[in-house]
Amino acid sequence: MRFLDFKSHFESFPAFSTQDIRKWDSAFDTRRLVEWQQKGYIRKIVNRWYVFTKSLRPEELLVISNRIYSPSYISLQWAMSHYRLIPEGVYTITAITSLKTQDFNTDIGSFSYKHVKPSLMFGYRLVSFENAMYKLAEPEKLMLDYLYLNASINSLEDLESLRLNVTELRSLLEKQKLLDYLAMFRNKALEKRVKILTEQLLKHA
Repeated sequence: MRFLDFKSHFESFPAFSTQDIRKWDSAFDTRRLVEWQQKGYIRKIVNRWYVFTKSLRPEELLVISNRIYSPSYISLQWAMSHYRLIPEGVYTITAITSLKTQDFNTDIGSFSYKHVKPSLMFGYRLVSFENAMYKLAEPEKLMLDYLYLNASINSLEDLESLRLNVTELRSLLEKQKLLDYLAMFRNKALEKRVKILTEQLLKHA
């Protein structure tokens, strides 16, 4: 197979897998992938996932994050930075998954995934980017994800240490949605942390 034919078919894919390739051509010889890597035409991200050698835009990395470890959606520190809830820039793309917790440090960037049970894979929206989409946590689910996975946050002082942008957080959070999502966790410890967030940090900061 000629590389130009291959590229013509897959150049609209932010990332492509060996499964994608075999759906297109069941007789594809995967030795071509090794050859094209050696020539610098493509780059391997993680096992069975590849991209063309080019500069990738930030949105493409978000689509790739969703695809290389699925199901998953963007949340936690990266989403906090996206919503301007923390002052720091975050360069590792952080996500929630129902698969096992996993980190990938790749040639195109770092990706970190934290495990939750499948029933907690909700509360995200689909964001369009050109011909693709990525899943991004809503602000309410983002905060619940973070508090759920950080059991050490048990006081107002712990929350204040995160240096959250309280003004932005107040404007973003829909209290009823937050409470509805909270009920789906069925977690008393999380309920206590959310009470500190809503009744102390947001009301009195």
